[in-house]
Amino acid sequence: MTLLIRNGQVVTASDTYQADLLCRDGLIAAIGREFDTTGVDEVIDASGKYVFPGFIDPHVHIHLPFMGTHAKDDYVSASRAALVGGTTTLIEMICPNRQEHPERAFEHWMSHAVGRSACDFSFHMGISRFDDSTAAALRRIVAAGVASFKVFLAYQGVFGIDDTELFRTLSLARELGVIVAAHCENETLVAERQRQLIVAGKTGPEWHEPSRPMAVEAAGVAHLMTFAELTGAAVYVVHTSCRPAVEAALAARRRGVRVSLETVIPYLVLDDSYARLPDFEGAKYVMSPPIRDRSQQEFLWNAVRNGEIDCVATDHAPFDFRGQKELGRDDFTRIPNGIPSLEHRVDLLYDHGVRRGRIDPCRFVELASTRAAKTFGLFPRKGTIAVGSDADLVVYDPDYQGQFSASTHQMATDYSAFEGWPQHGRSELVTVRGRVQVRDGRFVGTHDHGEFLRRVPTHHSANKPV
Repeated sequence: MTLLIRNGQVVTASDTYQADLLCRDGLIAAIGREFDTTGVDEVIDASGKYVFPGFIDPHVHIHLPFMGTHAKDDYVSASRAALVGGTTTLIEMICPNRQEHPERAFEHWMSHAVGRSACDFSFHMGISRFDDSTAAALRRIVAAGVASFKVFLAYQGVFGIDDTELFRTLSLARELGVIVAAHCENETLVAERQRQLIVAGKTGPEWHEPSRPMAVEAAGVAHLMTFAELTGAAVYVVHTSCRPAVEAALAARRRGVRVSLETVIPYLVLDDSYARLPDFEGAKYVMSPPIRDRSQQEFLWNAVRNGEIDCVATDHAPFDFRGQKELGRDDFTRIPNGIPSLEHRVDLLYDHGVRRGRIDPCRFVELASTRAAKTFGLFPRKGTIAVGSDADLVVYDPDYQGQFSASTHQMATDYSAFEGWPQHGRSELVTVRGRVQVRDGRFVGTHDHGEFLRRVPTHHSANKPV
């Protein structure tokens, strides 16, 4: 199919300009003006609208058995929600438990996505143990197209790894050129603080944040930085929520540690008062690390603006309020962690970032697309608008006005964390490799169009470990 998008304001991470885009055979074939429309199957007028590269969410959970239940989305609902929200590529965390063999877990997660995803997808391979057979299995998984690992320094006894396993994982990653994404907390401190609070009768969702305070997150980041420095591995700290955690990583970056930083959209627009809502409503806002005090938001926005934070993702982990979040009604440690936000990341970042003058459109594209593509081995196929890149494009209407609501969102959850919030701007038309999957803000595509993106490791270093 040949598609021509005319008269839009093209925005990349480095430039913004008026141009037409000619897409053919799934790729951007030409960028210019006044193309001949002979042989063009569809012409789209983007006058008065932005044309962005398809957005990339590098941190999502879709198939997720967790805390005695299972995440609500599958690839049908999640990929549809992603596309309606302008996201054309997902990188999902494979999260095996400590008993699962890595290759079986990879095959299992892959089976849930292939033939069911409307957008393109890839994975971070979760490592929940590292024994004598792990290295060989991980080498085969990397050869199959997975170029990033994921570790948890949290969730003791479930996903969490010990220090010996962390050292071996990072050493293998450095050898292979694989980047390691890491959830950074101190699992012992979390477990002990949780126990103290529950014994004291402090069982509501408002006690989730005090059980995992900023110092605990910062300690986890500092711990990872020591291991990254000593192994020479490249690391990516997921969902940094506060100044102490970011500063621990920046200090290591100044020492030469290869560290990238992510924050997620809930931390930029929500604060811990939501966890204190009455009638257990605060459970809707329980995620880990927790949403922090409002004072942390401006620090995060500054770090997002000045480049200290590289990516804005979601950590999308969708659980219903009724029947799932309610599992922790008498004990906050049993509330399934996560906020459904995959569908709204782009619009919230545009509204609270670009529209309110915190970031410009180019930085917006860098944060939500380009940097993730570069970090995880997808650039320039993804993450930019250039001749030869995939025709993943978002025609974005900055003047659209609507409202967020569970009654209209595409995610499978029974609640929205942003219920009733005004929506300023939306992805009006979205293409994946040249095929229109969203038109007039509604999904019109097919659920078998998404492809698994084979990635090759890109984080090789000539420097020897310390």
